[in-house]
Amino acid sequence: MAVVIAKKKAEVDAWVALLEDSTALLACPGVHHKLLLQHACALHTSKIVNAEEYSDMLELADGALAYAIEEQLYLPPSESAA
Repeated sequence: MAVVIAKKKAEVDAWVALLEDSTALLACPGVHHKLLLQHACALHTSKIVNAEEYSDMLELADGALAYAIEEQLYLPPSESAA
């Protein structure tokens, strides 16, 4: 049982690390969002996270995308075109 819990923690921690990677998020918000959704779906499909946790992960991913898009609105034109 401890091995299963350790695996779940490692997998979820990896997803959280991806969520918190603001450099990648701000560089390519759409791509980063898609990766977050794909990883969350894989965790749910493999039953590492339950439906409620999966729903929370989707909400967090959507929030990250909204944040990144809003941040891009305030970048100077030369930075937002990169």
